[in-house]
Amino acid sequence: MADPGILVLLRHGESTANAAGLFTGVLDAPLSVRGIREAHAAAALLAAAGLGPQAVFSSELHRARQTTEIVTRDLPPHPVSSAADWRLNERNYGALTGRSKEDVRAEFGQEQFLAWRRSVHTAPPPLGDAAFAALRETDLFRRLPAEALTRTEALSEVMTRVAAFHVERVEPRLAAGQTVLVVAHGNSLRAFCAVLDALDDHAIHRLNLPTGHPLVYRFGAAPPPEPSGGRYLDAVGAHAAAITLALEGGT
Repeated sequence: MADPGILVLLRHGESTANAAGLFTGVLDAPLSVRGIREAHAAAALLAAAGLGPQAVFSSELHRARQTTEIVTRDLPPHPVSSAADWRLNERNYGALTGRSKEDVRAEFGQEQFLAWRRSVHTAPPPLGDAAFAALRETDLFRRLPAEALTRTEALSEVMTRVAAFHVERVEPRLAAGQTVLVVAHGNSLRAFCAVLDALDDHAIHRLNLPTGHPLVYRFGAAPPPEPSGGRYLDAVGAHAAAITLALEGGT
């Protein structure tokens, strides 16, 4: 029997758009200076725990790919296959993309702000024709399939694409006893956790994943993973960061 597979979920380090308080979504922002430090710290936690992945997946967005490059470069040498998959991309915030979160809260009120930001089934207003066309012509989306860019997304739609990615690319490696690292985003990983732990809408609403903190799931011969909800390698730091995130309105 193969050893239990291990899945590590890692939200990229802080991006420049995170630092500016923007609805980032499909904006292709790089890491901030703090985010680069967070990526190095995540690698140190993985190394200290002896978690050298055999396979690494990231979203196609620059902040996730940049985090992946830092982490894999910092880890002790070991065989790693690395690939990007658009299904791990951040949720598309539609017409809110690039807007200040505080401006949106002030314009539409706290209830609508939280519905767009935190709910499972409520999608933000869609991108207009000009904004959609401009994003379609960026280097990022020109090389990705058409379905990688929608007008807007509810979290439930992100859950669907993340679940398909997990079945296709992660589950076979876990069944073989591999350690798999997935580097993605606050909402695509919130969707991932919802799938792994079969969370209800209320639990998904409350879930926050801080940047730069590895979250570890261990898999035996059959699901579910242990422990439910995963285990942060730096539990104290991660939970403090999650509380701060929740006070700011959440992931």
